[in-house]
Amino acid sequence: MIRHTVVFKLIHPRNSPEEKVFLDAIGQLSAIPGVENFELLKQVSRKNNFDYGLSMEFATAKAYEDYNQHPDHVAFVRKVWKTEVSDFLEIDYEPMS
Repeated sequence: MIRHTVVFKLIHPRNSPEEKVFLDAIGQLSAIPGVENFELLKQVSRKNNFDYGLSMEFATAKAYEDYNQHPDHVAFVRKVWKTEVSDFLEIDYEPMS
């Protein structure tokens, strides 16, 4: 199992219409085959400057790789993510046991 997580900050002001459009668009990633346990999260810690988190799981490394190469994911990254995210940190995990 792979747990794919990303924390990020947008270029848009908080609670703006543009922020809402982005957050609605990112939710569409959950429809890509192989995505399980999709969560869009609001970051609440004062220990970093990120505003949101995203978490999803994949049953296998192959399912995760297929997601990364899926045309919908590639298009989202190119057209939306790269133009509207000002900073992010991606961490992918596998269970240790």
